[in-house]
Amino acid sequence: MKTLRGIALGAGYFSRFHHEAWRRVPGVEIAAIVDRDVPRVRESAARLGITRTAAWGDLAALLDEVRPDFVDIITPPETHLEAVRLAAARGIAISCQKPLAPSWDECVAVVETARRAGVRFMVHENFRWQPWYREMRRLLDADALGELFSISLRMRLGDGWQADAYLARQPFFRTYPRLFVYETGVHFLDTFRYLGGEITSVYARLQKRNAAILGEDAAQIVCGFASGATAILDASRYNEAEASEVRYTFGAVRLDGSKGHVELDLEGNLTLKPLGQPPRRHDYPRTREGFAGDSVFAIQSHFATCLRTGAPFESTGEDYLKSTALMEACYRSHATGQAVAPLSFPP
Repeated sequence: MKTLRGIALGAGYFSRFHHEAWRRVPGVEIAAIVDRDVPRVRESAARLGITRTAAWGDLAALLDEVRPDFVDIITPPETHLEAVRLAAARGIAISCQKPLAPSWDECVAVVETARRAGVRFMVHENFRWQPWYREMRRLLDADALGELFSISLRMRLGDGWQADAYLARQPFFRTYPRLFVYETGVHFLDTFRYLGGEITSVYARLQKRNAAILGEDAAQIVCGFASGATAILDASRYNEAEASEVRYTFGAVRLDGSKGHVELDLEGNLTLKPLGQPPRRHDYPRTREGFAGDSVFAIQSHFATCLRTGAPFESTGEDYLKSTALMEACYRSHATGQAVAPLSFPP
């Protein structure tokens, strides 16, 4: 098996999950790490046993010298378009974290840049790769629930009520003018699409509960599917949940269908209840390793497999623009007080 050589762009908080997962993906080698913070990138590289680092301004030269098979973009959204342009111009495959960019037009530009260059481009949207959602999708495909009627998801992270909220983990959250839906809610909108198909309307009410931050930290969102099903997201980063680790499942979920329902609790347990029958625990494989059921490892394994086989990515840039459009629709709905349709984008 040919070894895939990559360069990781980013050494911030979430990059550690990427770096650690790449070490476990068979046949993948991270040759270098790049970041704007030179001391931080050197610390990350030393921890991982990677000898090569570079500052952000040296990225182009590093790409020319290393000639990697792929880049993994884990830097802030405002850097993504530049990184994609540099990699795409050299024919290098790209995995890019979400949000793709700060604005809708720039998100489209990110996707279009990769498309025009003809390079492989995947959005690192790992929530749909959490094992409970993969199992829910399997149950739907096996017709265990029948026709999907509704999805309800309640999230209480409890990391955003303090005066110093987000400073220890992701301090830039405090000054984002758009926070919850832009950074966190889009995960759930994409997961709703994964489970229920395309969404044609969104109604959203957003709140800022912590006066110390700039953007919203809570939301209630109602999504209407093309199928006629409905999804409801009731979420807050301010209030707390009772769980051993709230960032394991990030919320409790229920799917209702014509044949019964399945529920996910905060510990990753699934309970299946066919109509007219008693509920029963539904066993399925899951782990506490890595991030949120090892979802980062799962999507990065998918990326490596697709690079080798030529198979399509599950989260292509074009497909993820549909989830981004739903995120933008939430802000338009809140501003107008009305249900709105998501934006369209160039094919």
